Amino acid sequence: MIINISVCMATYNGEKYIKEQLDSMLSQLSENDEVIISDDSSTDKTIEIIDSYNDNRIKIYENQEFKSPIYNFENAIKMAEGDIIVLADQDDVWLENKILIIREHFKDHYITELLVLDAKLVDKNLSTLEGSIFKRLNSKKGLLKNIIKNSYLGCNMAFTSDMKKFILPFPKKISMHDIWIGLVFELYGNIHFIKKVTLLHRRHNQTSTKTKYSLVKKISWRLFNILSLIQLLIRKLLNEK
Repeated sequence: MIINISVCMATYNGEKYIKEQLDSMLSQLSENDEVIISDDSSTDKTIEIIDSYNDNRIKIYENQEFKSPIYNFENAIKMAEGDIIVLADQDDVWLENKILIIREHFKDHYITELLVLDAKLVDKNLSTLEGSIFKRLNSKKGLLKNIIKNSYLGCNMAFTSDMKKFILPFPKKISMHDIWIGLVFELYGNIHFIKKVTLLHRRHNQTSTKTKYSLVKKISWRLFNILSLIQLLIRKLLNEK
C-alpha cells in the first residue's frame, strides 16, 4: 500500500528556525508527499525562506488573517490531500526516524487512527531540557485523563485523513487544536502511543504554549471542550438516523 503524507504546518514570523525544520522534514518525504503551509500574514522573511526552496511538494497559503495558531492549523488540515496528516511546528527539528516510523505504522493501520510519538524538549539552541515529553505529561489514552491533563501535542501527532469529517471544522473557543483532535479520537478513533523520540521540540520566548493562564481560563476551556464533544456526538447520532 502506497501511503501519501500531508505535513501540515501553521507559520507566523518563523524566519529564525523554519529553514532548519523544513530541511529536517523534506529530506524524509517522498516525491508524492506534500507540505501544506498556512501562513498567518507573517511580517518577517518566513515566506521568502519557504519560496527559496522552489519545491513542488510545498504548497503555501499566504495572507491568512486568523491571528490564531488554532485556525491557522485548521486551514492547513483542510487543504491536505494525503492519506496521513502529520502536524508540524515551524520551529522544531525532526529526527531521521520520524517519517519511517509513521509509514511503518500506517501500512497496517489506515482507518480512524491517531499515532502519537515521543519527543525531546529542547531550548532554542537544541540543548536537551527533558528527554521525554511523554514522561513530562504522563502521556496515555483516556478521555477523562486528557480532559483534565492533556497528553496531545500537535508536533507529536499523525492521523488518518478519514477523521477530518469529525475534526473539522474546529469549534469556537476550544483551548488548542491538538487537544481537540486528541479528544475527538478518544471518542471515535483508535489511538496508539509509541515511546519513540522522533523530534526535538523547541521551547523559547516566542513559543505559543509558553503563556501562563489563570485557573478560571483553564477551567472554562475544559468546559468548552466538553460541550463541543457533546455537540459533535449529537451531530453524529443525528446523521446516523
